[in-house]
Amino acid sequence: MPPQLEATAGAVEQFRKQQGINWTSLIAFTVFHIGAVAALFFFNWRALLVAIVLYWLALSVGIGMGYHRLLTHRSYSVPKLVEYFFAICGTLALEGGPISWVATHRVHHKFSDKQGDPHSPRDGKWWAHLIWMLVGDATHCDVEESARYAPDLVRDPFYVWLTKYHYVPLALVGVALLATGGLPFLLWGLFVRVTAGLHATWLINSATHFWGARRFKTGDDSRNNAMVALVTFGEGWHNNHHAHPTSARHGLAWYEIDMTWINIWLLRQIHVAKSVRVARLEG
Repeated sequence: MPPQLEATAGAVEQFRKQQGINWTSLIAFTVFHIGAVAALFFFNWRALLVAIVLYWLALSVGIGMGYHRLLTHRSYSVPKLVEYFFAICGTLALEGGPISWVATHRVHHKFSDKQGDPHSPRDGKWWAHLIWMLVGDATHCDVEESARYAPDLVRDPFYVWLTKYHYVPLALVGVALLATGGLPFLLWGLFVRVTAGLHATWLINSATHFWGARRFKTGDDSRNNAMVALVTFGEGWHNNHHAHPTSARHGLAWYEIDMTWINIWLLRQIHVAKSVRVARLEG
């Protein structure tokens, strides 16, 4: 079977296993994409600036520093209140609550590009980028799976609450944007910003597993992709990350810009971030 047909067949099989469309995800993503297009008719520079600040807060502080490098891999530690703040920022990306996100990502690392990986491009590039989020319950790990892969978070009542009501912080931000800047702030600060952030994150699942350079020989297809690293504040140095998953620094060479690592480094300088683990290139 040709590779393209084989990949498509894999995506169809995954769809069948996931038991149909996840209407909640499909409707949410559709509404946000429509809102992002509508924002083009309500542009102003202040709204764009607000969107950029919130994009950094959600993707770098929330997903990169919080959900990924702190909660999933425990590559550094911060005081509990700071950790909770990072997690709240993570919910602003519309990528689900911390328990489901962490459990899903730990599953990905365990079965990366093998049977059991929830979003491998070997099942199709579009499957890895988006479709896996739109079927079954792939975006919301059940209680048993969460307890197995994220037991540390399941034991924390705050994370249990935040995962159940992960949409609340985003809704409050939406109300605040509408109240302070009207429709332009809402459309750009919420709909454009979230949509752009989703696709940037999805590129890590898709593009960085088939397009880029491989510094390390890992047991998966992970690659370093400078373009994805740029739009995700350093998460695109994915081959580095799969080779050294507990490293708080993903851009290991001087030319691999990793803005999220710079944030963590700054917190370490003022003694907020501690027990920071960093992989280094040999030689």
